[in-house]
Amino acid sequence: MAAGWARPAGFALLVVVVLAAAASADRPARGGLSVTAGAEESSAVFPLYGDVYPHGLYYVAMSIGNPPRPYFLDVDTGSDLTWLQCDAPCVSCSKVPHPLYRPTKNKLVPCVDQMCAALHGGLTGRHKCDSPKQQCDYEIKYADQGSSLGVLVTDSFALRLANSSIVRPGLAFGCGYDQQVGSSTEVSATDGVLGLGSGSVSLLSQLKQHGITKNVVGHCLSTRGGGFLFFGDDIVPYSRATWAPMARSTSRNYYSPGSANLYFGGRPLGVRPMEVVFDSGSSFTYFSAQPYQALVDAIKGDLSKNLKEVPDHSLPLCWKGKKPFKSVLDVKKEFRTVVLSFSNGKKALMEIPPENYLIVTKYGNACLGILNGSEVGLKDLNIVGDITMQDQMVIYDNERGQIGWIRAPCDRIPKFGSSLL
Repeated sequence: MAAGWARPAGFALLVVVVLAAAASADRPARGGLSVTAGAEESSAVFPLYGDVYPHGLYYVAMSIGNPPRPYFLDVDTGSDLTWLQCDAPCVSCSKVPHPLYRPTKNKLVPCVDQMCAALHGGLTGRHKCDSPKQQCDYEIKYADQGSSLGVLVTDSFALRLANSSIVRPGLAFGCGYDQQVGSSTEVSATDGVLGLGSGSVSLLSQLKQHGITKNVVGHCLSTRGGGFLFFGDDIVPYSRATWAPMARSTSRNYYSPGSANLYFGGRPLGVRPMEVVFDSGSSFTYFSAQPYQALVDAIKGDLSKNLKEVPDHSLPLCWKGKKPFKSVLDVKKEFRTVVLSFSNGKKALMEIPPENYLIVTKYGNACLGILNGSEVGLKDLNIVGDITMQDQMVIYDNERGQIGWIRAPCDRIPKFGSSLL
């Protein structure tokens, strides 16, 4: 459910990833993972950039290649595959912040490689190679009918770790050479997507396979913009965070703390338990039709006469006050806290105050950042997106099979330093 790369401001595109059958290449291809010798498990911390509004995404700078070059990647815990727009050559590419990544023949991952099998098998359940010389092709399709077609490659990622060492593991990622995404005239904020799901092709899983970091990832998104992303568990506040066991999503292998009951202002809204997924690739939070309508009815029934519903093209449901709002702080007292109670975590609660479900637009209106997921094809799935995860450290601990969250000052990057070169 990854949020789409090159999302228009104010609205997340939700991604469905589908793999195409591998097409045969007319030349031999070599690939696979290089081994980083002597590496010790540590952690890495990366500054984040962007915001929920008006940019609609959080992204990280990664140093890729030899020599390493910077690329901006949309941070996405809702999908596994990391990919860059790529000059292979490029059939169709959007304008991006950096020169297109250029692969070499020896970087291509062959279809028979284990990583290609994991990529294809994990998403379609099928993997077939007609020839050892065949390359590993893929296709990503977006909910807005956008798509990216590409080939799997390997190259080095330069990371500075908390133990002060610098590592350059060879990691597999997608080289997208045919994009039908976003606008071709506007420059995107990012060069591609950083896939941090739990599948074996995820960058996080590959770093674990190299013995570089534990299979733990987390993010802290600041309401002021920016924040930080981390790999490994050195900064995880295990004793203080709220934890829920990871549940297997009925739809895909997304990060899910299980089903939750929905409360507004301390009272239950009387809807059936909601299957919930945490997805940093989604700008906003999405509830399926029944809980969404119940929440909207509760909010409208509770609002004072100081607020009037108004049209605002930023989001579907907005209100204005007697004078334009400058920030959510101006209007939060008019709204109550939403709570998700996860039965899977011994009643683990996620409190969602108004600042975690409202935005104030450039027109000075307050808009609801919880949207109707049934209208965008999510069926009964409910997504906790960036707006709700702001000012919280959210941890996806694949080692212990649990998801945690704790309120945190996300504009303070942990002291052991940046992992960027």
